Amino acid sequence: MNRNAALDMLRGYALVCIMLNHMPAGVLRAATLNNFAVFDAAELFVLLSGFLVGLVWLKIDAAQGTAAARRRFARRALQVWWALVAGSVLLAVLSALLSARGLSQTAVWSGYGDWLARDPAGYLGAVMSLWMQPNLVDVLALYVVLIAAVPLVLPVLARRPALFAAGSVALWLVAPPLNAMLPNERAGGGLLFNPFAWQLLFFAGAAMGLFRRRIMEVLRPRSAVVTPLAVFAALYSTGMALLWRMGPEAKHLADLMWHAVGTVDKWGLDWVRLVAVIAWAWQVAVPLARPLGWFAATLPGRALATTGRGGLVSFVACVLLSILGDALATNFMGSDAAWRLTVDLFVIVALWGVAALWLNRDRLPLVGAARASG
Repeated sequence: MNRNAALDMLRGYALVCIMLNHMPAGVLRAATLNNFAVFDAAELFVLLSGFLVGLVWLKIDAAQGTAAARRRFARRALQVWWALVAGSVLLAVLSALLSARGLSQTAVWSGYGDWLARDPAGYLGAVMSLWMQPNLVDVLALYVVLIAAVPLVLPVLARRPALFAAGSVALWLVAPPLNAMLPNERAGGGLLFNPFAWQLLFFAGAAMGLFRRRIMEVLRPRSAVVTPLAVFAALYSTGMALLWRMGPEAKHLADLMWHAVGTVDKWGLDWVRLVAVIAWAWQVAVPLARPLGWFAATLPGRALATTGRGGLVSFVACVLLSILGDALATNFMGSDAAWRLTVDLFVIVALWGVAALWLNRDRLPLVGAARASG
């Protein structure tokens, strides 16, 4: 199983985590990433997305030139924007349908459905301008901004990586006031996921994709030093996430660990979460590469890889399934654990099914016939 399959598997796992994390009554929510690390699936998704952007840019730039790569990612930014709009409309419609049937859900604000029904033009305008990002698809708003920046800035990263890194870090350091200046419905202004901060993680991933061979040529001979440092950072972040659940003494140690690193803020991408996800990326790429490749070849690994390859369709599906799954888990069978586990498994399989259908859409009779007639 090649490296791309493992990456697709990790991306699929990130999507499953995002879905389950927004189903508070779920049983498998206890197995999602944020239970074992100080960061969560959002960081994993953004880092992997950046890495894949770097790989694709490198391939297109080498084969067709920089102009072709710029056009490819300009189109991709438009696709992400349309996915944000479609997801925002679909989640509002699904929320309204559930409410009309007396089914409560906590995954998304029910007012989106009312807003869309009352003022569809206003709702669409707010979403399309990024002035408002419905929860669950708010990470797509961040993704729109990051992908839109790729045609402009990736040539700089490719040709002047040190200069680009210095500028990216400087932008991260002044991210809070810059984000507050963006017009937005939020009281403090700006996007929930601060794009001026999260760009550092995204373009770090892009740099890994662009320069992966050169990076490994430098770091692999020094793995005796790099790996222990990465293991320490990874285990420290895991300790922050786990120890507080293991009794008073362990909780006291967890408190000390949290206080030692200062404030940890997901939305502004603080340095603790940034270092932790990059440290785990090294573990996945080097010490754990072989077991990860083995698992990617198993049936669950292949299913997760299919989910990851579904791209934007998988993301929108995971949003809708988290809403539906939350409604199913909380409105039927009381608090029965077996039922809630069944719902978890249903949404995971359904997400895989949507991705598989999308990836094989040309083989579907209606789609194939339509394309042949066109």
